[in-house]
Amino acid sequence: MPEWLPGKVSVNPWTKDTYAMLYRIFCRDIRDHDLRYIGNDVWIFPDTEDGKERIFWHLTTRETKRKKIPRRKRKFYPEGQTYTEAERLPDPRRCERLPWVKTLIENPSEPEVLAWDYEEGDRTMKTYIWIKDNNFVVIMKKYPDGRRRLITSFYVDKPYKQRDFERKYANRIR
Repeated sequence: MPEWLPGKVSVNPWTKDTYAMLYRIFCRDIRDHDLRYIGNDVWIFPDTEDGKERIFWHLTTRETKRKKIPRRKRKFYPEGQTYTEAERLPDPRRCERLPWVKTLIENPSEPEVLAWDYEEGDRTMKTYIWIKDNNFVVIMKKYPDGRRRLITSFYVDKPYKQRDFERKYANRIR
């Protein structure tokens, strides 16, 4: 692991205080920090869910397989019809690397880091910061004025995701 990268946070065993500890790190490093990527502001949406910013949940939880949930009784839903909804559960590998988010955003030129802009199929520009050898990525939306909005970060544990990032890096905006 590179010397400039902070250590991982211990989340094992998971306790009732683990989210509180992670939220303190999130507030210190992201919400209350003047976060900048190559001289440009990085910001988050302030909207909350369960008393914490939604982005916090994207940085610490993972979407599980979708399950069928009965639709609420509304006049435009036939009774008994179901829809699928994903559930988000704690992701220990995301959680333990939460301190890496700020460090990667602020150090994209380190030799171990691949950082690039990529135009997605829907024409949005995204910035990827990937520490490939440590299987971790930070993703931000890029705006025309250079600012970025933090979208998510996660541990890359699927070979198809690694291939996807390699493809996006090869086709990056130069």
